Amino acid sequence: MATQETQELDSIISSRRALLLGGSALAALAMTPKMAKAANTVSTYTDADILNFALNLEYLEANFYYMAAFGTTIDKPTAASAALGGPTATIALNGVATNGNPTAGITATVGTATNVPFVNPTVKAYAIETAIEEGKHVNLLRSALGAAAVAQPPIDVSPLGAFTTLANAATIPSALNFNPYANDLYFLLGAFIFEDVGVTAYHGAAPLITASANLSAAASILAVEAYHAGLIRTTIGLLDPNNTSSAITATQLIANLRAKLSLQANTAVTVADDYGLAGPGISTVKKTLDGGGSVTVTQIVDADTNVIAFGRNTNQVLNIVTGGGALTAGATAKGVFFPSGLNGLFS
Repeated sequence: MATQETQELDSIISSRRALLLGGSALAALAMTPKMAKAANTVSTYTDADILNFALNLEYLEANFYYMAAFGTTIDKPTAASAALGGPTATIALNGVATNGNPTAGITATVGTATNVPFVNPTVKAYAIETAIEEGKHVNLLRSALGAAAVAQPPIDVSPLGAFTTLANAATIPSALNFNPYANDLYFLLGAFIFEDVGVTAYHGAAPLITASANLSAAASILAVEAYHAGLIRTTIGLLDPNNTSSAITATQLIANLRAKLSLQANTAVTVADDYGLAGPGISTVKKTLDGGGSVTVTQIVDADTNVIAFGRNTNQVLNIVTGGGALTAGATAKGVFFPSGLNGLFS
């Protein structure tokens, strides 16, 4: 089920890697610190540092989707994932390590996570395709970076670990028993947590990338992530159009938490930079139709009132994925999905 977008991403690898391995890039990489520093203390960085930050986020997304779709993490491809277009060999995870994290093997904490017992065939198809695409993003970035690619840090995608922590922080009612591996709707809510963050991260990083080939590749990945985010929002609205299962409420609570964490990591932000399906750009209200009847309208695009997509800097993204861990200057941001922090300069 690989799409044209993922095939086009594959074709970028050779040119992008060649550019990264050019003389100027090698000189810049030679000056890259061996140990990571908190993002809010970083003043000098290279394209490779930015791409490695993106690689950390792709590690996280790929593990979540692989677990949901196939019941395995990305270091254990199955016959099913290979037959559906995923890598046929183990996704290599050995590479440069920082923060004392392992240089080989996967260290994801999966707890009781398992593949989702999908009922809706469209949602299942979406989960499988996205898992394969995120796995390809990991391979793409690692191939482009070569020996400069950071190893995967410890990642927690367990329902009783990271997701419970986040659900509690977002004040999602405990009665909902939120577990992204429990059913179709909760899987979509779990995906909702990640995809909008990925879009804002790539958007925020774009102005920092200097090489045109790297910018083109990042923009291509951003487009795919935006496809994912829009599909998630649309499908949640379709499965729970009247908020009967409180899914629309949950998206707003998650968005509120992301906005709060983003604000804390950047005092220059004075307004919300995130919306759930409840608005306020297009609030969840009954709209009376000209021909009679009404329709519930939700916010499909996570953007401002001018429909300009939000962008976040590294501190803001770090604070979201670590649950507030990026507030101390000079300290590694860690927690929630990255219990030991991210690998690379921006951490």
